[in-house]
Amino acid sequence: MRVLVVDDEKPALDELAYLLAAEPRVTDVVTSSSATEALRILQEGAVDAVFLDIQMPGLTGLELAQVLSRFRHPPPVVFVTAHEQHAVEAFDLRAVDYVLKPVGAGRLAEAVRRVASTLDGATDSAPARDDAQVAVERGGVTRFINRCDITHVEAQGDYARLHTATESHLLRSPLTTLEEEWASAGFVRIHRSLLVSLTHVTEVRMDGGRCTVVVGPPGGQHSEELVVSRRHTRELRELLLASRTVGP
Repeated sequence: MRVLVVDDEKPALDELAYLLAAEPRVTDVVTSSSATEALRILQEGAVDAVFLDIQMPGLTGLELAQVLSRFRHPPPVVFVTAHEQHAVEAFDLRAVDYVLKPVGAGRLAEAVRRVASTLDGATDSAPARDDAQVAVERGGVTRFINRCDITHVEAQGDYARLHTATESHLLRSPLTTLEEEWASAGFVRIHRSLLVSLTHVTEVRMDGGRCTVVVGPPGGQHSEELVVSRRHTRELRELLLASRTVGP
């Protein structure tokens, strides 16, 4: 795909262009230092996607996205910004993704995949229904619980404790194994001893630099507040922004 990168800060522009050029799906990267220049480039030739900063002098990234949305065939837009507070406005404009700076290669690869899915007319950017079941044992009896009912997973030595809204079960599997096998189902690491299901997160709380998430209805009888380590805070917030707002 041919992509256009728009950012008024040259180091950020060059870095993003470099990372995109390394992506196997990207065949051509065009750069622009302003939204006005970007419009001129788009008049000269079509691009498959636009990777766009938000805070720029003159025409902002959000304003440029509004202009692009009126094109007969608007290109998919990925916002790449240091300002997470514009996420709602961005996805009101049907942005494909919202990536926070500084940009990691893995996170950018996910944004490119979402663009490719959009261009292909695919819907795999939305999580598929999780019908998997997990076998657990208690008192000599094997039960099967739905993985989609699991809110979070807690490490207990070489075992993992699976938590649902009303009960918990011990599973003979280390947390690292579940982290790898259940990543596609929306389970992410938030602490060295915790995985959480993104679909069950209802609140993110910040207090003095300390981040926690709530699983289950906030204030409800079956809700629980979980601590997020500093190492995982930024990644978790990015994933939640993307998973809750991507889509038509």
